[in-house]
Amino acid sequence: QVQLVESGGGLVQAGGSLRLSCAASGRTFSSYAMGWFRQAPGKEREFVAAISWSGGSVYYADSVKGRFTISRDNAKNTVYLRMNSLKPEDTAVYSCAADREFSDYSDGYEYDYWGQGTQVTVSS
Repeated sequence: QVQLVESGGGLVQAGGSLRLSCAASGRTFSSYAMGWFRQAPGKEREFVAAISWSGGSVYYADSVKGRFTISRDNAKNTVYLRMNSLKPEDTAVYSCAADREFSDYSDGYEYDYWGQGTQVTVSS
């Protein structure tokens, strides 16, 4: 069992930055690949970024590539999402998720555990 708790969301102006954190419980954090997803009101959940168990492989949605950076610290059981050059269209609830198999990093249904999410609002 893995419990995930996100933090770091908030209100920011367009062009600003935020860093989201996702803290995981348990001693098996390094056994899970991690992903960030987001869901805006009235829209489907969408993939944002993913990182492999060791952090050696990272993947991004085209919409955030070059602006967002995913990283992890296995010693701290934490995964991060650094978001720069934020746009109003980045406004959403951001959730982290853990995936043991990492067979399809962009498919939310492949992930085993989810956090409750943190709100990110970007004003224009």
